[in-house]
Amino acid sequence: MDKEALKQKVIEALKTVHDPEIPVDIYELGLIYDLQIEDEGKVYIRMTLTSPMCPVAESLPLEVQQKVLEVPGVRDVDLEVVFDPPWSKERMSEEARLVLDMF
Repeated sequence: MDKEALKQKVIEALKTVHDPEIPVDIYELGLIYDLQIEDEGKVYIRMTLTSPMCPVAESLPLEVQQKVLEVPGVRDVDLEVVFDPPWSKERMSEEARLVLDMF
Protein backbone atom coordinates (compact mmCIF):
# COMPACT_ATOMS: atom_id res chain seq x y z
CA MET A 1 0.00 0.00 0.00
CA ASP A 2 1.38 3.41 -0.90
CA LYS A 3 1.76 6.18 1.67
CA GLU A 4 -1.26 8.17 0.49
CA ALA A 5 -3.57 5.12 0.62
CA LEU A 6 -2.25 4.24 4.08
CA LYS A 7 -2.77 7.84 5.21
CA GLN A 8 -6.43 7.67 4.12
CA LYS A 9 -6.88 4.43 6.09
CA VAL A 10 -5.32 6.08 9.16
CA ILE A 11 -7.68 9.05 8.79
CA GLU A 12 -10.62 6.64 8.61
CA ALA A 13 -9.40 5.06 11.86
CA LEU A 14 -9.00 8.48 13.51
CA LYS A 15 -12.58 9.29 12.57
CA THR A 16 -13.75 6.40 14.77
CA VAL A 17 -12.32 8.08 17.89
CA HIS A 18 -14.59 10.55 19.68
CA ASP A 19 -14.15 12.90 22.57
CA PRO A 20 -16.84 11.53 24.93
CA GLU A 21 -18.15 15.01 25.70
CA ILE A 22 -18.50 16.08 22.06
CA PRO A 23 -20.43 14.09 19.43
CA VAL A 24 -17.81 14.68 16.73
CA ASP A 25 -14.73 12.62 15.92
CA ILE A 26 -11.27 13.92 16.82
CA TYR A 27 -10.24 14.38 13.19
CA GLU A 28 -13.19 16.66 12.35
CA LEU A 29 -12.72 18.47 15.68
CA GLY A 30 -9.27 19.49 14.49
CA LEU A 31 -7.40 17.72 17.29
CA ILE A 32 -4.95 16.16 14.81
CA TYR A 33 -2.31 18.79 14.09
CA ASP A 34 0.02 16.65 11.99
CA LEU A 35 -0.15 13.22 10.40
CA GLN A 36 2.80 11.74 8.55
CA ILE A 37 3.28 8.32 7.05
CA GLU A 38 6.91 7.32 7.03
CA ASP A 39 8.64 4.38 5.42
CA GLU A 40 7.72 0.83 6.37
CA GLY A 41 4.41 1.71 7.99
CA LYS A 42 5.57 4.09 10.70
CA VAL A 43 2.97 6.73 11.50
CA TYR A 44 3.70 10.04 13.22
CA ILE A 45 0.75 11.86 14.81
CA ARG A 46 0.89 15.21 16.56
CA MET A 47 -2.37 15.91 18.34
CA THR A 48 -3.90 18.00 21.07
CA LEU A 49 -6.89 17.84 23.35
CA THR A 50 -9.68 20.38 23.68
CA SER A 51 -8.21 21.30 27.05
CA PRO A 52 -5.18 20.25 29.11
CA MET A 53 -7.68 19.39 31.86
CA CYS A 54 -9.68 17.15 29.53
CA PRO A 55 -11.11 14.21 31.53
CA VAL A 56 -9.84 11.75 28.91
CA ALA A 57 -6.34 13.24 28.72
CA GLU A 58 -4.77 9.90 29.59
CA SER A 59 -7.08 7.50 27.77
CA LEU A 60 -7.77 9.34 24.50
CA PRO A 61 -4.18 9.30 23.17
CA LEU A 62 -3.97 5.58 24.01
CA GLU A 63 -7.19 4.95 22.13
CA VAL A 64 -5.86 6.89 19.13
CA GLN A 65 -2.64 4.90 19.14
CA GLN A 66 -4.50 1.58 19.41
CA LYS A 67 -6.95 2.37 16.60
CA VAL A 68 -4.13 3.42 14.27
CA LEU A 69 -2.09 0.32 15.11
CA GLU A 70 -5.08 -1.79 14.00
CA VAL A 71 -4.87 -0.36 10.46
CA PRO A 72 -3.35 -2.95 8.09
CA GLY A 73 0.08 -1.74 6.99
CA VAL A 74 0.80 0.30 10.13
CA ARG A 75 3.76 -1.11 12.01
CA ASP A 76 4.41 1.60 14.60
CA VAL A 77 2.81 4.81 15.87
CA ASP A 78 4.75 7.74 17.28
CA LEU A 79 2.11 9.90 18.96
CA GLU A 80 2.89 13.27 20.49
CA VAL A 81 0.34 15.25 22.51
CA VAL A 82 0.96 19.00 22.41
CA PHE A 83 -0.83 22.04 23.77
CA ASP A 84 0.92 24.66 21.68
CA PRO A 85 -0.79 26.01 19.72
CA PRO A 86 -3.84 25.62 21.91
CA TRP A 87 -6.90 24.06 20.30
CA SER A 88 -9.67 26.44 19.31
CA LYS A 89 -13.05 26.07 17.63
CA GLU A 90 -11.57 27.53 14.44
CA ARG A 91 -9.70 24.24 13.90
CA MET A 92 -12.98 22.35 13.50
CA SER A 93 -14.09 21.24 10.05
CA GLU A 94 -17.21 22.68 8.47
CA GLU A 95 -18.90 19.31 9.06
CA ALA A 96 -18.11 19.45 12.79
CA ARG A 97 -19.40 23.00 13.06
CA LEU A 98 -22.61 21.96 11.36
CA VAL A 99 -23.12 19.01 13.72
CA LEU A 100 -22.47 21.19 16.76
CA ASP A 101 -24.45 24.14 15.35
CA MET A 102 -21.44 26.46 15.73
CA PHE A 103 -21.65 28.84 12.78
